[in-house]
Amino acid sequence: MGSKPNPTKISEYAAKTLAVFLITGANRGIGLEFCRQLKGKGNEVIAVCRKSSKELDELNIQTERGVDLASEASIVCLKEKLSNTKVDVLILNAGIAETNCLENLDVESIKDQFAVNAIGPLLLTANMLNNLREGSKVILVTSRMGSIKDNNSGGSYGYRMSKAALCMAGKSLSIDLRPYGISVALLHPGLVSTRMTGFTPHGITPEQSVIGLLNRIDSLTIDSSGGFWHSNGETLPW
Repeated sequence: MGSKPNPTKISEYAAKTLAVFLITGANRGIGLEFCRQLKGKGNEVIAVCRKSSKELDELNIQTERGVDLASEASIVCLKEKLSNTKVDVLILNAGIAETNCLENLDVESIKDQFAVNAIGPLLLTANMLNNLREGSKVILVTSRMGSIKDNNSGGSYGYRMSKAALCMAGKSLSIDLRPYGISVALLHPGLVSTRMTGFTPHGITPEQSVIGLLNRIDSLTIDSSGGFWHSNGETLPW
């Protein structure tokens, strides 16, 4: 699925005051807010999306359009475009949520959610291994709806199942990438008022969510790699 990473020495990375971030699902919501805040801090940001947006274009950052996480060919194309680019933090944020109740299961919808929410992030990580280095971080934006222990309301079969699969992929990645000094985190952004949640009035803003997510990313180390956290710092159950 991908070659082993060829990390540079950690001293070379540690000497940098800023970092290179690659963010998927960057055209709106949490992904767009990641781009906005990280650029504001002076980092180099690579925005990855299927289609750009006016708000993303206005940030004037490197944007890789036409990338569909459900398409292996699309992911390989991105890999080839970025073959000479080192990435310090890979944020796999893109995802879809569709309703699937027991009385009206849509098998194709469930498959689509698995493709985008679970298989796509794993495949992109595998294809970006040579872009990572010792000290790099892989961030999987998941959901507490992928927690089996925390499921007290049922339903949402495609979304819950695909996010649970993403959590398992992230845990395995944390084990497989540890020898290369690459840490992995599974992060729940909280209930955020975005298009995905129907702009719920009960959620926090993307700005608030990303502030918390970036705090979790900053605190991630190789010793804590493989954890599942809420953006507020709470450790979540599997």
